[in-house]
This record gives sequence, C-alpha cells and structure tokens, in this order.
Amino acid sequence: MKQWLSMMVAVCFLQILTAQISLNLKLVASGFTRPVDIAHAGDDRLFIVEQRGFIKIISATGQVLPTPFLDIDARVNSGANERGLLGLAFHPDYSDNGYFFVNYTNNSGHTVIARYSVNPANPNQALVDSELIIMTITQPFSNHNGGDLNFGADGYLYIGMGDGGSGGDPQNYSQNRQSLLGKMLRIDINSGSPYSVPPSNPFVNIAGTRPEIWAIGLRNPWRFSFDRETQDLWIADVGQNAWEEVHFRPASSAGGENYGWRCYEGSATYNTNGCTGASGYIAPIRTYPNPAEGCSVTGGFVYRGEDYPGLWGRYLYTDYCSGRIWSIRPNGQGGWINELLLQGATNQYSTFGEDQRGELYLASLGSGQIWQLTDRCAQLDISAQVSPETCPGSLDGIIDINMLGGQPPFQFAWSNNTTADSLNIYLGPGSYSLTITDALGCRVDRNFVVPASEVAPPAAIAADGNMLSIPDTFASYQWYLNDQPIQGATTASWLAAASGTYFVRAVTAAGCVLNSPTYELIISNILEAMNLREFQLSPNPFREELTLNIGANTPASFQWTLLNVQGEIVKNGRFEAGPSDRHTLPLGDLPAGVYILRLNHNQLSLSAQVIKQ
Repeated sequence: MKQWLSMMVAVCFLQILTAQISLNLKLVASGFTRPVDIAHAGDDRLFIVEQRGFIKIISATGQVLPTPFLDIDARVNSGANERGLLGLAFHPDYSDNGYFFVNYTNNSGHTVIARYSVNPANPNQALVDSELIIMTITQPFSNHNGGDLNFGADGYLYIGMGDGGSGGDPQNYSQNRQSLLGKMLRIDINSGSPYSVPPSNPFVNIAGTRPEIWAIGLRNPWRFSFDRETQDLWIADVGQNAWEEVHFRPASSAGGENYGWRCYEGSATYNTNGCTGASGYIAPIRTYPNPAEGCSVTGGFVYRGEDYPGLWGRYLYTDYCSGRIWSIRPNGQGGWINELLLQGATNQYSTFGEDQRGELYLASLGSGQIWQLTDRCAQLDISAQVSPETCPGSLDGIIDINMLGGQPPFQFAWSNNTTADSLNIYLGPGSYSLTITDALGCRVDRNFVVPASEVAPPAAIAADGNMLSIPDTFASYQWYLNDQPIQGATTASWLAAASGTYFVRAVTAAGCVLNSPTYELIISNILEAMNLREFQLSPNPFREELTLNIGANTPASFQWTLLNVQGEIVKNGRFEAGPSDRHTLPLGDLPAGVYILRLNHNQLSLSAQVIKQ
C-alpha cells in the first residue's frame, strides 16, 4: 500500500545522500556437490562448476538442468581439498565460436588449462571430446593450485596460479621468475599453437623470466575478477596463517606488479630472505587477521548490476570460515572504505559469480547452495513532488513524500528536530536533511535546500513631486498614509495631497501580499523647492474654467500640463507668476472626467487631481 507523507517544506533541490545497505542472500538453487565457480555465457543461464569435474546449468527460469553441461570427472583429480575442476571462463566470442576454458587438476596432480567447445546442436551440452590442452603446469604439492581464469577487456586470458603448495612457499616459487607458480599469467589463446604470449606482457624478452607472467608474488589467488565498468583487476589472495589480503590493480597498469609473497604476508613481513625493501612490492589495499575475522579470503566482484543501487561500485568479498561479507569502495581521496555488510553463517563460501546483468551470486562448498546477493534496504525508497514557497515569508512550500517500498511503520527525523510523524512542518529558507527509517531498520537519507520565494516585493516608491508610484506589475494595490489605507488609492500610482509616511500594499496574481518600502513625503518641502509659497486650485470640481492661485517667492516661469487618467496630455501651457497671481485656464471644451494638473518648474513637478463636471 502506498504511504504518503505531506510536509510543509519549501524545497528547490532533492538529492540522495546515502542509502543504508542491508545485504541479504536469496536462495536460487541447491543440490550441488562442492560448487567452486559460477559463470555466465552472455545469456540468462548460470553455469555452476563442481569440484569433482561437472559443470551444471541453472536455466533462465531458475531450474537446474538434470544433464551436466560438461562431465570430465574421469580426467579430474579432486581427491585433495584444493584440487579438482576449479575454474571456468567463456570466450568473449562464445556466441560465435562456442569456446570455453577450464582450469582443472589432472589425474597426475598437475594444473591443466584446456579449451572445450559447445555442441552446435545443443547449447546446454558441451563436447567432451573437443578438449584442447592449452598448458599444463606441474604442481609439487596438492594445495595452492589457484584455479581461477578470466578474460580481460583486452581479449587475453588471465590465469591465477598458487605458489605450488605446502606451507610458506618452501621453494620460493612465487618470487622465482622462471616458474609459473605464484603468478598471474596472461596469454593469447586466439593465436599460436596452442597459445602465444602477448607482446605487451611486462616480461617479454627479459632473460630469466617466463614471458607468460603478468604479475608475481601471489600465494593462492582464490578468485580474481575484472570490474566490468572500469576493467580494474581485483585479486583476493589467501594468506599463510596470520593475514588475508585483497589487491587492486588499476586498468591503466602495464603489469609487472610484485605482490610480495613470500617476503610479505599481507603488509607484515614473513620471510625476507633475499627480498628487497618494502617499496619493491605492491601492498594490499585490505588485510584482515586470521583467525580473528576468518581463515581464507574468497574474492568476488565489483557490483555493476541495476537492481541494488546501494551496492553500485562496491567490491564484495567474503571469508570461507567466518561467513562475513564485506565491501570495499573508494573514499574519493585516493583511499578505500571497507565495510562489513553481512555477518553470515559459516557456510564455507567458496566463490562468487556474476550474471550477464551484473547481479552477483555466492556458492557454498559444504551445503551446495547458490544464493543471489540482494539488498533488502533497496526496497526502501521515496519519490517526492515539490512545490516551492509561494510568497516571501509565507513558509507554505510543500513536499509530498511517496513511500515506494520498505516496511511500515516509518520514522521521519528532520535535522531541525521537528516531530518525526508531524504532517505540518513549517520551514524557512535554509538547508535541512531527512532520515527515514522503516520497521526493518533500513534507512534512507535525503537533503533539502529551502530557498526564499522567487516573488519579488514591490520596488521602492518613486516620487515625481507629490506623484508617488511603483511599477505596474501586480494584480491589485492599496496605498497607505501613516499606516491607514487611503480610500480609493488602488492603482500603481497615487497623487499625494498631504505630508506623511506612505507605502503601498500590492497583491500578486497568486495572492501574495507584499509591502513596499515606506516613503516619507513633506509637501512643504516640494513647494519650497519649486519656488512656491502658495498653490491652490478653484473651483474643484469645475465647469468651464479652472483658476490657479499661485504665489512665487521670486518671479518665475511655470509650465502646466493637464493629463487624463491614462496619462495622456490633453492641454498644456506656460505662464509667469509673481508673489500673488491668479491664472485662469479655459477648459470648458473638455469632456467631464478626472484629470491631473501638473505644474513644472526647476525640473520639479507638483500635481493635483481635478474634476471636470
């Protein structure tokens, strides 16, 4: 049911500041045996890799197909905990060539990178006999096989290799550039037989270094991924016994990084025999202690889906033992923010996966379940229809808040400490924030900037002698003298007949009532400035002629003008005046009505209203 909250708030700007994340795991499928990888082939299917040598399909409708996509159980040695079919990557042109690549441990205990083909007649079935072995890497021990492989945006195949196993890398394979163990490899599977080395690899033509190497110094990179938006590389490297670590490599890197193992475990020294100083290695951007927070890091992906905006741009990863799920995101200042999003059960989380839309999944080795990562709090959102303050000082702006999701009842907390459930919140101009919390504890924050009304008050009163006016831009007017309304003074201009303090109260078309600044008028000052000591009109109203009784302090010439109510000149003339003169103006030919007689002298004017009968 839609929940509405109408609040009296003048707002010109609305922006999401933060949205709380409540990470949730939604069960997608179950019944798998030791799932270790999840991949997609550019469509709505999910491919689940089982360690024993099977790849199974979850269809677009969420059904687990009964027949495996690939069954190479006979070729896979999965007898040890870290051996088996470990990784899957579909060729970037899979829809055209049908190629996919796997990383598995063969029956001799060695790593095999192999290519297979899909059955052209059945997209849910691979051709078991299509295997082309790309490379075989000897493994001295049963553990630390790495196992992940992914295509970069450059079209090359990246392969994560562990250090060969045992403990502490006893043969120092990770720092040995003549070994492929403990490395990130990059090969070109589109040329060569069965592959070639990209000429841009950092160690091409370097004596004593295998050219397939892209980066060195890894212990057991259990899951690495490329950010599909930025192409940055994220590597989760399982630690020895004290520190788990996550590495970040920007897309702009030309490779050649040394991540430090076995010289360093995380950021701590481990075995520095034959090692250079710390500056010669790339430190992880995140470490966490073993066993305080977990025992084995499982790398994930940067979320680039559309369903959960709060997760956007966060790298999600977990731990096999503790079940914690964290996220890492940039802090905007060149550093990183690590947040615990979910303290889950110890579900032996073995791998993350990404579907074609960028939504993320997680598998449990022990339970055989596949979950989708969701944000329960993503359901809490609002829309708002904003109406600004209509009149200056009226505080009558309105924001109608429409709750689009979340679990009622809702709590509303404003930064000005207004009562949370109030429906009538009056705010003047300023900056405010609102926090909405639902019954599940999910929270969404909004920011508001309350402006002053855009309606402009009347300009200052302009005076032309005793003719007072403001711009004729309002719907109605009322003039005041000494705070009392002047009867009949309801136009944009007013001919003042008395000294005092004037202002005009104007009303806009929207009904805003606004007062002009006050104006102090002293009639005697106008007379003195115009060289007059007397100015009277008689009779008023008149019929045929109007007499001006005028007295000038010193003889002077005066211009007179008669205007109709539209401001048009109907008569004018000039006369000389002395200390006491009478001047008669013949106006009998004028139609009856109201007129303004204006007397001008010294670039000043004095006006009076007259009526023709």
